[in-house]
Amino acid sequence: MHPSNSSVGQRTPLHTTGNATRNAGNATRTAGNATRTAGKATRSANVKSNAVRNTLNSRSVAGALRNTSALRDPRSRSNISATAATAGWHDGRDGANGWWRHDNGGYGWVGPLYWPFAYYDMYDYAMWGYGYDDSFWGYGYGDLYAGIFAPYGYDDLTGYLPQYASSNPSVGQTAPASGTPTAASDQLAQMCGADSRDIAGLPIDQFQKAIQPTAEQSAALDDLANASIKAAQDIKAACPTDIALTAPSRLAAMQQRIEAMIAAVQTVQPPLEKFYGLLSDEQKERLTALANDQRQSKTTEKTAGSLAQSCGAAPPGVMEWPTAEIDRTVRPTEAQRASLVALQNATTQAADLLKASCPTADPLTPPARLAAVGKRLDTMLQAVKMVSSALNDFYGTLSDEQKAKFEAIGPQRTAQLESLEVTHANGRRHRTLGPEQVIRRLLSPLF
Repeated sequence: MHPSNSSVGQRTPLHTTGNATRNAGNATRTAGNATRTAGKATRSANVKSNAVRNTLNSRSVAGALRNTSALRDPRSRSNISATAATAGWHDGRDGANGWWRHDNGGYGWVGPLYWPFAYYDMYDYAMWGYGYDDSFWGYGYGDLYAGIFAPYGYDDLTGYLPQYASSNPSVGQTAPASGTPTAASDQLAQMCGADSRDIAGLPIDQFQKAIQPTAEQSAALDDLANASIKAAQDIKAACPTDIALTAPSRLAAMQQRIEAMIAAVQTVQPPLEKFYGLLSDEQKERLTALANDQRQSKTTEKTAGSLAQSCGAAPPGVMEWPTAEIDRTVRPTEAQRASLVALQNATTQAADLLKASCPTADPLTPPARLAAVGKRLDTMLQAVKMVSSALNDFYGTLSDEQKAKFEAIGPQRTAQLESLEVTHANGRRHRTLGPEQVIRRLLSPLF
């Protein structure tokens, strides 16, 4: 009679028991390693987001935002945006080294916010001219590029807005907010838009002192002041409330911001033209002299060159299309490659369009300068729409894994640049590299 196939009563060989024990031990160690790795990742994410919040709540950002004089000074605003834009990168101390930095030292993207201090940039230029504030004309293709290949990862972005759910949302989803907004999000809101009469009002008092207006001119000046406040309110109302986690959603945020600025120009332009049209030639000369005095007060400070030179300028090599990196990480199929080429062509056309729209001379009067602002914004809106259409076509063909790889290109560049800066800080190299030099060094092995 053959033994039963039942396992009951059977003895398990010793070596089998040992193997099972070892396998269980290996599995336990593997699980432990995975847990430790996850713990390190969580701690790293917390460090990143906490660094952003701490910097935004610091004196250099929160304190400066409470200082009306600082907000009215273009250089102070550039310093605030530089510190805030690099808040998760050495606690904002390396604001001059971000690869998406403007020539004047400011930044077009501060976390999820496109165009901080937009109201000030528009109206400082319109009222006083380029020599006073060069911020407006620094916006162009570089910001569009940074919208496609964002410099920020998810952990950075969570520090800029209210606390979010602990698990990362999937690609294409917006992180849901929970709890009350943090102080850090208040700082971002202030950079996005301010609508109090003290902050947003045009320099009405200075105008009145300079021209000694008649009753009719005073009424027109009041209308201009009220229009200015409404324009500031409209810009503030269009500020983002969510994190844009994908390239298409970032370009949509850009479009919304630019449209709000165009609407603001359209609100102010008619009353500005009416007020200016009521002035005598002598009064216009007084306003011109006032503007010259304002510009003269900035002559000792660093400027980005002529208006034509600084218009949308970006450091050479920084905004090169990352063809090799896309091929290596995203691995587009042949079917996807056609839409990728169309996207690259669209960005080239957008860059050419923006460059061609740069003025060759600074208009002489406030109405003419505000009209130039409106024309530039119209061109920027056209460029964003052009690229958005091609981007949406390409992005729609990608798998979730490919989308994640595409979204990682910008944050990886930022992380590599930060790593190089840490190396320099540790004394291996003492010569400071500019962002374009560092980017070229990074691009050489990748592209």
